[in-house]
Amino acid sequence: MINFNQPHLTGKEAHYMYEAVSACKLSGNGAFTKRCQAWFEQRYGFRKCLLTTSGTDALEMCAMLCELKPGDEVIIPSYTFVSTALAFLREGAKVVFADSMSRNPNIDADTIEALITPRTKVIVPVHYAGVACDMDAIMAIASKHNLLVVEDAAQAIDSYYKSQINNQKSQMPLGGIGHLSAFSFHETKNVTSGGEGGLLVVNDERFVRRAEILWEKGTNRAEFFRGEVNKYGWVDIGSSFLPSEVNAAFLWAQLENLNDIQSKRKALWETYYQLLKPLAEKGLFSLPDIPNYATNNAHMFYLVLPSLEARTDLIAYLKNHGVGAVFHYLSLHSSAYYAPRHDGRALPNCDRYADCLVRLPLFYDLTIEQVQTICELISTYYH
Repeated sequence: MINFNQPHLTGKEAHYMYEAVSACKLSGNGAFTKRCQAWFEQRYGFRKCLLTTSGTDALEMCAMLCELKPGDEVIIPSYTFVSTALAFLREGAKVVFADSMSRNPNIDADTIEALITPRTKVIVPVHYAGVACDMDAIMAIASKHNLLVVEDAAQAIDSYYKSQINNQKSQMPLGGIGHLSAFSFHETKNVTSGGEGGLLVVNDERFVRRAEILWEKGTNRAEFFRGEVNKYGWVDIGSSFLPSEVNAAFLWAQLENLNDIQSKRKALWETYYQLLKPLAEKGLFSLPDIPNYATNNAHMFYLVLPSLEARTDLIAYLKNHGVGAVFHYLSLHSSAYYAPRHDGRALPNCDRYADCLVRLPLFYDLTIEQVQTICELISTYYH
């Protein structure tokens, strides 16, 4: 059986976790936490990074930092994981769902401005499969309407956006463009912190101090530990967002090997693409789309089938031949929870991906030979 996913171990996880345990500092914000946070800040130039217990927690911190009031509106794509919406609903906001692009599942930037009202406060682009949204367009809209941008970069570690503002080309890491962003280190991501984990990125100086306070359960304890105040106390709302040092130690082993992890995943992704391209050219399905402003971090390889029935049949065929292929999100605007609250607009691209997108196995320990086997099975299915 070729599983859909299998977490990768570099070999150093247990060693670093033992080191964390031996140091008798387990509750978080210790040496491994600081090491991981500094790694992200130095490698990608992020202003401030804070590890969290999950990507959901990182999104919830983003929503708290936006200081939303009941009735404020937040624009997000409907084709995303429920955490993207939940984080803002918990703050009393109204979620306004946007459609995806026809060429890929990312939010269609051309539809955003029509959704903006006097109550709109935040735009939340989700970089699906680690592929950048059209961030030049989104940031321009946000600037024009004085809105915050929160990047849901859960799948986007080590992926970049190629900006072309004022004909000045630059390459910016995803998660480093909006005012705030959130990453996930769930076991299905390119790197994991032991099954669950996340990262809050603060790119706007206005939010740095309060982010630390929310992270430290509403206290200014981080300032106390740095010697900036002579005592700490309860100064704001917050929660227990810090992961344990054991999780941070696990993540450190993964970050040390990110270049190797990315290289292998990209080789697997490219093998899929080249072997399945002839079938895509016959119109049997669509392959992942990488716009010219985006890079590929090989988080996911997916196909878009012509119909729900075609996808269901292919998944069943692959399962019967020992391959774990799966579908992905259901459109949030038509979910049992949110459908009664949706404004009734049709979001056809989101619904198409919900019905037609299938994800193929992609993880570090997958072999090129296994990818070839999967592609041969798919080719046989269509012949």
